[in-house]
Amino acid sequence: MAWTDGWLGRLIRSEAEAAARPIAPMAWAQAMDLERPRARARRYVKRVQRESGLVYGTPAAGTDTASSDEERLFEAVLRAFCRMALDVFALAGAPKDSAGERTLACFLALVDELDDAADVFGRLGGKAGAAQRRWRVAEKKLEERVLSLAADPYYGLVLHNGAVYADAHAFGRIATALALADRFPRDEVSRAVGFLARQKAQLVRVLVGLVCAERKPSFPTRRAVLRQIDDLRLPSALAEETTEFARRAFERRPALSGLLEDVRSRDAKRFLVEQTVLASLVDGRRSARELEWTHTLGSQLGFDERAMSALELDMAEFYARHRDVVDVFTLAQGAEVLGEELVDDMSRAVRKNSRALMKGIRETGELSVLLARAARGQKLSADDKRKMRSQLIDVAKAVPALAIFAAPGGVLLLIALAKVMKVDMLPSAFREAEDDGRQRGPSR
Repeated sequence: MAWTDGWLGRLIRSEAEAAARPIAPMAWAQAMDLERPRARARRYVKRVQRESGLVYGTPAAGTDTASSDEERLFEAVLRAFCRMALDVFALAGAPKDSAGERTLACFLALVDELDDAADVFGRLGGKAGAAQRRWRVAEKKLEERVLSLAADPYYGLVLHNGAVYADAHAFGRIATALALADRFPRDEVSRAVGFLARQKAQLVRVLVGLVCAERKPSFPTRRAVLRQIDDLRLPSALAEETTEFARRAFERRPALSGLLEDVRSRDAKRFLVEQTVLASLVDGRRSARELEWTHTLGSQLGFDERAMSALELDMAEFYARHRDVVDVFTLAQGAEVLGEELVDDMSRAVRKNSRALMKGIRETGELSVLLARAARGQKLSADDKRKMRSQLIDVAKAVPALAIFAAPGGVLLLIALAKVMKVDMLPSAFREAEDDGRQRGPSR
């Protein structure tokens, strides 16, 4: 095929050359158990997103070429999309010599440039290849879709992760359709694109409800939310409807029952619950009203307390395995803004489970030493932080209600509590480590 010299062409080509091993080996093995190509592709698309990390918006396929954290995350997402499409084509038995242009057609369809996607698809296998203009269109539209990742994480919605997952879901459906078609399947692709827009709008509504659960949002928050809705580039009618919903919600908190009427599939329900839990974890606040909103959402969508705890722990385990992936929403730069309300909420959770928590920390002695060092303000290395997160997950497995401490930013929550809890609430290993530190004096 005729490759472009633009960044998208180079990215697809590099992934095509490295595609000997699937991005999600377990999902691939499960898909290969099926005989029919379409069934293989559909099963793979359903499971690849969780294994690759796309479900959390931070895929594990990183890169060393990006110049900033935001670019690194953007490129990692696109590389994961490419690998997912290439794996789908291989599972479906699509010709290898057209895989690159077929992937370009998927990207054009994702950004709702269906005429260009159809043109590229109609030229598959031709000598001329895709016209250079189509590559440029795809690059421009993809760049426009990137949300502003550098925005203040304490304003607006934690929307990037959910938007990436929704895009990945639609992209997988499009790739499956294009892998098996002789002609461009415009109707099937249009349905996938339309569902994508509605899914994003639904997510915005639920996350706006979360933002408004505590109190009427401030002017900076309102402005950030409205800008994010605009950044989603929804179809005009849906964008206006979603914006108007947000404006009303700013003045009067919406009722959950009215937001969930059209949510029927199990996958759609899990999507909304996961993204709401993720948003409530990483924005640095877990007030009583936010917790009530989140758990009421889960309950109305069929998730009991045990399922909610397991879901939080799944997120924690993914982030622990892939801390090298850019996570622009962690609280690493904002521990000092943890409010008294947050500390009070977490203190209640710790006191309720104090015996099990102390037992878990005693059994992971290194964790207590590291927590004591962090509570005294000593700087921890990247390796120390990885150990802390891994051991916190072990504790959370024994006490699911405390999975929040192992989630993104959870280490900071526990350190904040360590600074305000009474000494007799801490396990003996923690107290001994702190006493040793006082006797030796400050570290150099």
